[in-house]
Formats: sequence, C-alpha cells, structure tokens
Amino acid sequence: MTPPPTAASPAVADRTVGAGAAPVVTGIGVIAPNGLGTPQWWDATLRGESGIRMVPGYDSARYPSPLAGVVDGFDAAALLPGRLLPQTDRVTRLALVAADWALRDSGADVSALPDYAAGVATSNATGGFEFTHREVRKLWTKGPQHVSVYESFAWFYAVNTGQISIRHGLRGPGNVIVADQAGGLDTFGQARRMLGKGAALVVSGGVESALDPWGLLSHHSGGRLSGVRDPLRAYLPFDEAAAGHVPGEGGALLVVESAAAAAERGARQVYGQLAGHASTFDPRPGTGRPPGLARAARLAIAQAGLRPDDIDVVFADAAAQPALDDIEAAALEALFGPYGVPVTAPKTLTGRLTGGGPPVDVAAALLSMRDGLIPPTAHVDRPVPRHRLDLVRGEPRAVRVRAALVLARGHGGFNSALVVTGADRRQEEGGTS
Repeated sequence: MTPPPTAASPAVADRTVGAGAAPVVTGIGVIAPNGLGTPQWWDATLRGESGIRMVPGYDSARYPSPLAGVVDGFDAAALLPGRLLPQTDRVTRLALVAADWALRDSGADVSALPDYAAGVATSNATGGFEFTHREVRKLWTKGPQHVSVYESFAWFYAVNTGQISIRHGLRGPGNVIVADQAGGLDTFGQARRMLGKGAALVVSGGVESALDPWGLLSHHSGGRLSGVRDPLRAYLPFDEAAAGHVPGEGGALLVVESAAAAAERGARQVYGQLAGHASTFDPRPGTGRPPGLARAARLAIAQAGLRPDDIDVVFADAAAQPALDDIEAAALEALFGPYGVPVTAPKTLTGRLTGGGPPVDVAAALLSMRDGLIPPTAHVDRPVPRHRLDLVRGEPRAVRVRAALVLARGHGGFNSALVVTGADRRQEEGGTS
C-alpha cells in the first residue's frame, strides 16, 4: 500500500535568490532503508531503527564489505503503472514513487500551473546500474536482439528527472546534478536558481540505488567502505572505531515552491525555507590551502542572512573516515566554537545514500523544526575526544530548531552546504538578523 503522505568551478553562494525571497518546501517524499514513506522513516529514525543489512539477492558475503542500507518491502508493481516497469531501473521506480508522495503531500495541482512553470532538479551519481548490467549480460550471452530498447535511457543519470517530468507533466526546466553526496544538496541550489528565474514549483532532491553485484563492487572501488560485518558497528562517524562508511539506496524528493506561489495557492503546509546554499571545491592536494567545507558553510549561512550562532543544529556529512571526520570536526569548531552547536548524523541508520542521502538529511532538518526534536546519531558510543563536538546520541534531543545547517561532501573534493529555516527570522526579530 502507498504510505499516507504527511505533514563544478569553486562556486560561491548562489546569489540569484535573495535571502528575503527564500523558496519554501511544501511536500516531502522519503524512501529510505529504515522506512517507506515520510512518516514511517521519521518514526523509525527517532526510534533508532536501522535499515543496514546484508545485501540480498546474491552472495554478498563474498565481498569485503557486504553490508548496505537496503530498502525493504518496496513493491513497484503495486505503486506504479505496469507500462513503466519494463522501461525503468529500480532507482527510477524509487524516484517516481518518492515524487508521487511529495507532490501528494504538497497538495499542489501542477496541471493548474502555466506551461513551463514547473520543473525537476534531481541528483544522481550512479544511474540505472541494475538495468544496464542485466542488458549487458543479455548482449554477451544471448545477442544484441535481446537487449531492451529502453537501455538507451534507463541507465542514464538524468533518467529520474526525465521520468518524473513526463509522469507529472512538469514541462519547465529539467536538470540533474552529478557530484556524489554533495550533489544531493547542490540540487536544491539548482532549484533555487530555477525559481529565481521564474519557475513556480520544482520537484528537487535525489534517489540512488546501485546494489547489484557490479554496483556493490563499484562502491568498493572508492576505497572508503567499512569492512566491519556487524550492522550496528560498521558505520561509526566521529567514533574512535570509525573505519569507513556503509553504502545504501533510497533518498528523498521535495516539492520546492516560490513563497509567492505557495501563498497564492493557499498551500496547506510549509515545512520551511531553503534559506541559503553554497558549493566549494577542495584545493588540489599539495597546495597547502585548507579544505573548502568550512567556506561553503560560511557562505550558505551568510546567504541566509544569519550568523553562525543562529544555527540550532548541524546535520553532518559524517564520512566515518578518521581523516575526513577530523576535517569536518575542525570546520565545525572553527565556525561554532568547541561544543558550540548540536551535531547529528542520523544516516548511521541508513548508510550513505550518495546523491540521495543529503536530501534525506534536509527532510530530517525540516521535521526537526516541525517537531522540536533532533534525531540522534545511532551506535556511536566512543566519540573522538579531539573533535569537541556536541554530538546528539542515544535519544532524540528536544530543542527548538529554527535554523539548521546540512553539510555534504563528494569524492573528488566537492563540498556543499544548505541552510534551512522555519519561520522568517527577520520578521521574528523585528527586521534584524
């Protein structure tokens, strides 16, 4: 059953959309290893329920790292028209359903919008792995006449954007961002630009799935996977036992609208604003220049019209590589001071979902603002003392969250930062920020 909806240069901050015109999020659709649909995922996250397990369907135990965040119980045939099944990879089926849920949650009638006023911007780093590997196998074992004609597009990074656009008649701008984890936040920067140029609504976010045998091997090639075989100990960012991450599948798609368009149609809910975004690249190794993560965070906070002490929580990138964790912890201490802001990484329950993971963090940040609860970083019980982070662990922390910073990094030096806010802080503070 369909879960019920609920409530590449060293770029600087996107200046197209001013802080006073921040787009708003009106719909959320999440498909994650620990929950199908936003309510199930959010409840599981607050309970500390993990979706990390052995990859099913083949003997993944032979791999050095056999664990992943696996979406369980997803029945595409029950959720999508039959005509779509032969032409789509699992990743696109997940994305189509997440988009359906997000649009339903938003209550937006996209058919009532002017032509070209609604678009799609998604992040994807792997494409349709399972589909294309199946068709290549047919090519070599049965011959070219057995290869599906849909292979021409089902493998492509942009296929999620295209299929969502076609299914919902979103004829405006369409984009795909390929930047590993960082792309999952950069897609919201792209949505901001699209809205700043006249679009009224953008379906934005990311979904990934690359866990077939070749896909899992491709994750291994990055050299950052954990070899620990206990699902509760395999992915431990900021922990003394950190030894790499666990990959996963799934993600989130959000309906992002201009504030004016959402108000004009009487949107039934506004989860929050995409108040500021920035992207940076790390410098070339050997230059002696600092990593770019802290700079991305500063730029995003400044674009939101805020100061670092206005941030109530940070959703960390949480690489679980000791050297990368040190860089992130140092960046957070430089911005906020030692133990200066609550930090969390609920992705310890799902694994790192490549371009799909940061949109899930954005959804978590928005629901933290709604519910006044910061989800914990599960399974971390020996935080690295030198990090001096106020890491939320064990239980959700009750905090009034008005502004959250979400961070993401990608292989190759990509950094991205997004600030989401609730009520307009300038109005609350009498016009100051």
